[in-house]
Amino acid sequence: MTPALRQDGAPQPAPEWRPRPAPLGAEKHKGPDMPELSLPTIVLIVLLLLAVFTVAQGVRTVPQGQMWTVERFGAFTRLLSPGLNIIIPFVDKIGHKLNVQEVVLDIPEQSVITKDNATVAVDGIVYYRVMDPAKAAYAVQDLTQALVAMAMTNIRAVIGEMDLDQTLSSRDRINTSLLNILDGATDPWGAKVSRVEIRKIEPPETLIRAMNLQMTAERERRASVAKAEGEKQALVLQAEGRRDSALRDAEAREALAMAEANATRMVAEAAAGAGADALRYFIAQQYVKAFEAMAANPSSRLVIVPMESAALAGGIAQAMELLRGTAPGGASGAPPAGPASPPGGGLLPGDRPWNRA
Repeated sequence: MTPALRQDGAPQPAPEWRPRPAPLGAEKHKGPDMPELSLPTIVLIVLLLLAVFTVAQGVRTVPQGQMWTVERFGAFTRLLSPGLNIIIPFVDKIGHKLNVQEVVLDIPEQSVITKDNATVAVDGIVYYRVMDPAKAAYAVQDLTQALVAMAMTNIRAVIGEMDLDQTLSSRDRINTSLLNILDGATDPWGAKVSRVEIRKIEPPETLIRAMNLQMTAERERRASVAKAEGEKQALVLQAEGRRDSALRDAEAREALAMAEANATRMVAEAAAGAGADALRYFIAQQYVKAFEAMAANPSSRLVIVPMESAALAGGIAQAMELLRGTAPGGASGAPPAGPASPPGGGLLPGDRPWNRA
């Protein structure tokens, strides 16, 4: 760079360098001088941070209800139990964190065709628990997804062997079949299926309406059959009652006939022993009782006396004479002391005198 020339041709001298003045207020903010860090100090700090990070990588705290797997260079080595555990930093790492508590798994809703070609919507839930964390982590890629897929497949298989009525009424049978199938299939995966529940079995709306109509018709049929059975039973009971009543009436008539026969036989025996007078006395006594019954009837205000009153009076007189003849102090069959007189000195009906037969 050539120096500038003056007007006279002589070279112009270079300007003298001066430091630039500090801005206003710069001295006020000027702080103390910071100490410079030496290289050994920096290395010590880096080593300290590396040691803290290494210790943090080697200490693991496992929460309760979980099991962690440890992998060394990608290979499974051991399990970490709940609590404080120590692993080799930068060599061992945590592979899988498994929940060993009982888990409730939802089975999504799906359409299933029954044996009689009816379509129903079915969903459910599965209760399972990890028993072997190593198998659950490495024997199957995704345990939850595998359980869902297997449960849905077996639901279709079990319900497909049953008709609609059996499907709606045999939930326990379906649950038991699914439990046995899933429990056996998940054993190689280290899981235990403890319970399977079918939550919903819902036919289509058209099928539900048809089922309601069928149920109504069936109930009406049962009511008609029950009514007919009741009427039949009532008729049978009435016939049995009439039969029993007729049998009892026949037995009563037979007993009455036997009683009449016995009474007639006894009267005949008495008449054979005492003679015709005893028989006439018995007849006269029954005759008098019949008139007493007629006279005692409150609805009868008129009593018709037959024209054979003299014969009745004669029968009564003979009975009285027979009683007098068999009374104590007199000889049986002896003639009376005098003519009989009516009681109280009156006359018999018909205004006839008291005569002996």
